[in-house]
Amino acid sequence: RIQISVAIITYCLVAIIQHDLHLSRSTYEVLQILSISLTDKTPLQELFNKTNFNDVKEQLNPLFPGLFD
Repeated sequence: RIQISVAIITYCLVAIIQHDLHLSRSTYEVLQILSISLTDKTPLQELFNKTNFNDVKEQLNPLFPGLFD
């Protein structure tokens, strides 16, 4: 039950962020960006403005060359 509650609350918070910041990204993309920047203190508006790619996972590949090869 707790996992379902956490998932619903997380989805609602992401939906609020998408609405307030007028983002045209999918919920999945917003969650990817937020998961990468958990320890970063960058404001959300700046974080989403400087992230211009469609799939956040595409950015991770150059950072860790050969890690999963």
